[in-house]
Amino acid sequence: MGHARRIVTFEWITADGFFAGPDGNLDWVVPDEEQAKAAARDIPNFDTVLFGCRTYEIFEEFWRHVVVDDAGTVPDPHRPGRRSPEHSAIAIALNKMSKLVFSRTLKDVTWRDSRLVRELDPRGIKTMKMQPGKDMIIFGSGSIVSQLTQHGLIDAYQLGVCPVFLGKGQPLLTGVSKHVRLDLLEAKALPSGDVMLRYSRRKKISGGTGITIPFVGDKAKEAVVGT
Repeated sequence: MGHARRIVTFEWITADGFFAGPDGNLDWVVPDEEQAKAAARDIPNFDTVLFGCRTYEIFEEFWRHVVVDDAGTVPDPHRPGRRSPEHSAIAIALNKMSKLVFSRTLKDVTWRDSRLVRELDPRGIKTMKMQPGKDMIIFGSGSIVSQLTQHGLIDAYQLGVCPVFLGKGQPLLTGVSKHVRLDLLEAKALPSGDVMLRYSRRKKISGGTGITIPFVGDKAKEAVVGT
């Protein structure tokens, strides 16, 4: 029997704990070339993206329409006016991936290989994790991350902590009533001042012993992926 697919979330986070500005903007993200190269290298480890409504709209508006030029570059989403070879790999991968969009308000989704889902059913997600395929990834989508965290369905959290204080903004998790323990897999300072943090969710051993062990799935090295 094969191993379950993992769900991995990548989030840019400010130093005071927000994953988006008050209006949902990400203009505070501090881009880093080393992180972009890692993202381009590891994005092929995933074949499915899980989106909330707002993040889907942002991603579709940008990534669906980017064109790779003769030099193999696309516009850099965090550096207006500049082009990036690393983000071309991300653009190609995102356009090929299956996209699951959770929304009660969107009327339709038209990006290639997208499917609209009205309700997040934890049992349906568990079934997806047992199906053949690569791992699944979430970008942004705080409401989806919160719900999946509540149900213990996210296996790895990758946070790009930027050296920025916003003062106010949107927290990543809301409505999570459980105490969720994580195991630190890596903490890496980058030249930009960003710090990449990788955590795995800690799982209990079956049998009701209450003892916990680190969970890293069948892949000891989670991919560091971001946009």
